[in-house]
Amino acid sequence: MTDGLLGPAQIRDLAARLGVRPSKSLGQNFLHDANTIRRIVRTAELAADDVAIEIGPGLGSLTLGLLTACRAVVAIEVDPVLAGALTGTVRDRVPAVADRLTVLNADALTLGALPDPQPTALVANLPYNVAVPVLLHLLAALPTVRHGLVMLQAEVADRLTAGPGSKVYGVPSVKLAWYAAARRAGAVPRTVFWPAPNVDSGLVAFHRRDPPSGADRVATFAVVDAAFAQRRKTLRAALAGWAGSPAAAERVLRAAGVDPGARGEGLDVAAFARVAAARTQQPAG
Repeated sequence: MTDGLLGPAQIRDLAARLGVRPSKSLGQNFLHDANTIRRIVRTAELAADDVAIEIGPGLGSLTLGLLTACRAVVAIEVDPVLAGALTGTVRDRVPAVADRLTVLNADALTLGALPDPQPTALVANLPYNVAVPVLLHLLAALPTVRHGLVMLQAEVADRLTAGPGSKVYGVPSVKLAWYAAARRAGAVPRTVFWPAPNVDSGLVAFHRRDPPSGADRVATFAVVDAAFAQRRKTLRAALAGWAGSPAAAERVLRAAGVDPGARGEGLDVAAFARVAAARTQQPAG
């Protein structure tokens, strides 16, 4: 392959040489279809000066595609064997751009500050068992990330991009909306992975935006968690524990311009932020 991308045979050979067996606990399903890699890189709309951060590069399938599309790639891999082998794979297959790669053996869920250059884009096949917490943590921890494209379980992709009123709108939808505008950007069949997962996959594209003006993230997320913990209840009832009582919840909601008889699935992130702000101006009880 002229662009150095890995196919099914190369993936299996590389795994065998490294003694790697895909780990279900780490959510390891390795991409082996070059056309899918090209589509992901194209859909990510990387600029030549972007610095991409990739989570869970595995055997390097997507990494190889990213390196030719942007200025640098920071690959975060929790598996020490895979992390140690990635640089060699890149040097073997795309030597002309090998110096663009930085590999960190780290857990994305606890990732903090990164060395310069700071990432501007997130492009990743996220481990499905921790995809949402990883995505939200990275958006909080890496404010320089302005856009990205992530692949995750199709149902999770639907939830992340759902709008108010949708049956699948919930906590992930609202929390991602705090950071970014997101959309579904395509489907990925299970047949392009080794081993094939038991679910189909979806692509989610996002562009960062400012959060609601004057809003506090921690306070807003607390309201979101409380509202959806009992999503069938009205907000007056669902937020009673958070506010101190049903009556207190009603006062806060009315102060925020929200109907106490509404449910959480009907509110956008700006409305949740108004409720959080109103709580600081209302007495408990």
